[in-house]
Amino acid sequence: MVQKISSKGWIVIPAELRKKYGLKPGDKVHVIDYGGVISLVPALKDPIEQGRGMLKGAGPLLEDLLEERRRDLEAEEREYQAFAGDGTA
Repeated sequence: MVQKISSKGWIVIPAELRKKYGLKPGDKVHVIDYGGVISLVPALKDPIEQGRGMLKGAGPLLEDLLEERRRDLEAEEREYQAFAGDGTA
């Protein structure tokens, strides 16, 4: 779709796209410059409410990181023992 920019810098978002993305008068959009490409991204109406539950069921991150570090440490210790036990150290 090609749109003409008005003398005030305005453009019209076609009705089909406004309906598709639920854009109403007064809604906000982010104008993003991707280095040669300009994008309009609908702003979240209530970011806190809309983000609620996104990480549900993901589990406690700290516990996951500690478990991963424990496995890494065990692997490092096995490698060290193999190296030290072969008589080359």
